[in-house]
Amino acid sequence: MQFIEKLITLIKEKKSVVCMGFDPRMDHEGEIPQFLVKEYNNPNDVILEFNKALIDQTYDLIPIIKPQIAFYEKYDALSALKDTIKYAQKKDLLVLLDSKRNDIGSTSEAYAYAHYNVLKADGSTINAYFGIDGIAPFLKYKNKGNFILVKTSNPSSKDFQNLFSISLEKIPEEQTEINLSQIESSSTLRRNYIHMADLVLKWGNELEKFENYHNLGVVVGATYPNELKTIRRIVKNSFILIPGYGAQGATAKDIKYGFNENGLGAIVNSSRAIMFAYVKNKNYPPEKFAEAARAEVVNMIENINKEISL
Repeated sequence: MQFIEKLITLIKEKKSVVCMGFDPRMDHEGEIPQFLVKEYNNPNDVILEFNKALIDQTYDLIPIIKPQIAFYEKYDALSALKDTIKYAQKKDLLVLLDSKRNDIGSTSEAYAYAHYNVLKADGSTINAYFGIDGIAPFLKYKNKGNFILVKTSNPSSKDFQNLFSISLEKIPEEQTEINLSQIESSSTLRRNYIHMADLVLKWGNELEKFENYHNLGVVVGATYPNELKTIRRIVKNSFILIPGYGAQGATAKDIKYGFNENGLGAIVNSSRAIMFAYVKNKNYPPEKFAEAARAEVVNMIENINKEISL
């Protein structure tokens, strides 16, 4: 089954667009509870038991999870990542591996192979700065979902993504200097994130669609609702991964522009606010961290569904 077909099917079945981030941390209080760290000792075992407990408590509520590979690399816990992916898929969850990979073609081919044949993820996040050369190897896996960074949720994304770039259609590429009159007569001025959204639109033109969506999605932070609204109008056939909900400050009202009239078109990620919900919810001791996560997911679903009419 195509990634997008299964995603839409699960969203409809569960009435949920929540994507739960799996970003394990165990260096400070308020992260993976200390009783697990002390009981299992080995980071691979600690993380896997923590993740399995979260999956067991939430798999009936969510369509997809998003492990961030950096935390598994940090703790030398890639075996825990592989086992988490396998365990989630047995519970009929999709797994979007958040790695933001990209490079020249041959290296990108290796990244894509590792994601889809070794780690066996269902989808990936990709940094498209290399252009189509770095995207094409991922697109060869036709049943997988790939999400291109367009407007990220971090405050400093404006340092580059918000800058204006000039598209000079009539100027030869080898020409290194131009004058003002040439710019005025043959240019289009757009913010960089708009240009990236246009590229995704172009790259997705020939992809197979399910209910008007294809497997090439975009990433747009919930912390930028106006930009989200603009990008939604451009990438009509792409699902949007919306990070920044919860711990980064965005609310259900901030994400509504990512969705279409039928409540489809996006998934909303929350990581720390769900994983470590027991810290703020005093009804749950550390031993009940998974139950606290379930309560947070239920609350998130209720708040989002009021805004998107799913």
